Amino acid sequence: VQLQASGGGLVQAGGSLRLSCAGSGRTFSSYVMGWFRQAPGKEREFVAAISRDGGITYYTGSMKGRFTISRDNAKNMVFLQMNSLQPEDTAVYYCAGDRDGNYYRDYRRYDYWGQGTQVTVSS
Repeated sequence: VQLQASGGGLVQAGGSLRLSCAGSGRTFSSYVMGWFRQAPGKEREFVAAISRDGGITYYTGSMKGRFTISRDNAKNMVFLQMNSLQPEDTAVYYCAGDRDGNYYRDYRRYDYWGQGTQVTVSS
């Protein structure tokens, strides 16, 4: 699976962005999909994940209620809707695919990665 993330940009605090991740290949629906982010000098951080059929979602506590992950397997797409953005949300955001799915919070378990998209939130 090849992944291509897009949708990042510069937004003011309180604003919204919608990130997209396009996947290739006929096995896209067999992967648990996740979003991670990495700020300069910090470790890659789990943001959200979604089960293969989209029926179950997982979030880091600080993002629950502000971020929403979704997927469209017919189009090989996964999305991250981000609302009420704050300066501390500034980071490069990555989408990733995991064949196993049991350790969806651990970036080291993921098999495929997109190239990342920059999100910058100004105060």
